[in-house]
Amino acid sequence: MDTLVSVNELAVNLDNPGWLVVDCRFSLADADTGKQAYTEAHIPGAFYTHLEEQMSSPQLPGKTGRHPLPEKTRWIETVQSLGITPATQVVMYDDVGGACAARMWWMLRWIGHEQAAVLNGGLQAWQRAGHEVNSDHPLSRPVGENDYAGLRSLVELIDASDIDSSKQLLLDARDLPRYRGEMEPIDPVAGHIPGALCSPFSGNLDEHGHFLDTEKLSEKFRQAAESTLPVVCYCGSGVTAAHNILAMTIAGMDKCILYPGSWSDWITDPNRPVAIGDGS
Repeated sequence: MDTLVSVNELAVNLDNPGWLVVDCRFSLADADTGKQAYTEAHIPGAFYTHLEEQMSSPQLPGKTGRHPLPEKTRWIETVQSLGITPATQVVMYDDVGGACAARMWWMLRWIGHEQAAVLNGGLQAWQRAGHEVNSDHPLSRPVGENDYAGLRSLVELIDASDIDSSKQLLLDARDLPRYRGEMEPIDPVAGHIPGALCSPFSGNLDEHGHFLDTEKLSEKFRQAAESTLPVVCYCGSGVTAAHNILAMTIAGMDKCILYPGSWSDWITDPNRPVAIGDGS
């Protein structure tokens, strides 16, 4: 499975030695909240990965975005320390509609791992279905060799120097007020990359936090699907942009490019243009 896994599918395979579950809960408001919540209760057998400690490199103020990708070799070491091999079916979840889990989904595809899927509906769906959680910490199954060395990346990425809205269709995954520059609670500059369209990741989900069906996702991303230009996704720091890429993959679009640095990286150079409002 390479996009989504249902609660029922995970429940059936929870003891399957070929499956591994990862808890990706994280809060920008308090970087320790997700790990604390995991310690208190999580899906049985799940490991934990921290967005800032394991799925990012340290931010360099004024030089990088808020969540730069780690070195690929370091990320592979993290993956293998959990006991993940290219043959492992990895299932990731969080409690924010897959916003953080999708980051790990993309990062696994970045190193060539195909069998990676997000738990549809997240922890809330698991608990609503009556499945148990516990506080047991599983024993890691570290892998000795780098099984990912010869694998081809399954994703594409781009940096700020190659962003050009005349040559790409840019999709901003942030909510409309932040895109318009009406508010900016996190980054020092408000607005969006000129020429970008607003496509909030929250619009990929229904009222219960499940991904919309393929037909509805296809409609949401219709303009991107019909565009003859490459599609580039960004957000505030390269996290929720991966949610849009996952949603488009579900809808059958497989050539979506991530700008990992995203808005927080774009604004590190004061010479880069900034747009306010709905226009470009």
